[in-house]
Amino acid sequence: MNLEILFQDEYLVVINKPAGLLVHRTELDKAEEDAVVQRLRDQTGQWVFPVHRLDRGTSGVLVMAFSPKTARYLSEQFANAATAKTYHCLVRGLCPDNGVVDYPLAKLNEQKGKSRFKIEGTEKEAQTEFSCLQHYELPFPVSRYDSMRLSWVKVTPKQGRKHQIRRHFKHQFHPLVGDSCYGCRHVNKVIRAAWPDEQRLMLHASSLTFFHPDTHRTMTFNAQLDHKLLSVLAKLEQFKIN
Repeated sequence: MNLEILFQDEYLVVINKPAGLLVHRTELDKAEEDAVVQRLRDQTGQWVFPVHRLDRGTSGVLVMAFSPKTARYLSEQFANAATAKTYHCLVRGLCPDNGVVDYPLAKLNEQKGKSRFKIEGTEKEAQTEFSCLQHYELPFPVSRYDSMRLSWVKVTPKQGRKHQIRRHFKHQFHPLVGDSCYGCRHVNKVIRAAWPDEQRLMLHASSLTFFHPDTHRTMTFNAQLDHKLLSVLAKLEQFKIN
């Protein structure tokens, strides 16, 4: 299946990555052969080089380069926090109207078959700004509560630490809906039962801004929500609260 291309020139290609697709093959999932890199190579007829990554379950704006030189130039922008990224996500609970999560993140040991744990001494600064766009209260019992509260949130991470948004919102006790690693199993179970056709990590990379490698002009790309997220938001409409 072809990927949705938002922009393409001789230097780079920008896509709206679907949820559930790896950016590239990984040692943690050797059996999975389908990935963005392979699809784009077949679709464009050119080798592509990853610049940054989105988690498998995350959808949205993703940029790839057509040469190692371009990839290095763009990757440096991400490493130096010279890009601007906006995400949208659905989280558990009534999130504050706005705020900043300032919490250093350590590397994680993620050997297959072993429990995940922090590697002490690898902590790096990480800040994530957020603003809550809407609160919801659903008449679905969750654990010991009679109802389920959710929030639709706009997020701007300053850095790009691995799983930064997911880990930061877990730290704030507002884990992302559909997150199998850091999420709330009680909420995820209720959502699976209520809306079985909309199962996914509720995280979308909505917008990305960076400098073009040749013209050095600022470029901004926006990616539309997929049908599952749109369907969930439509179903949540009746449960809005102030």
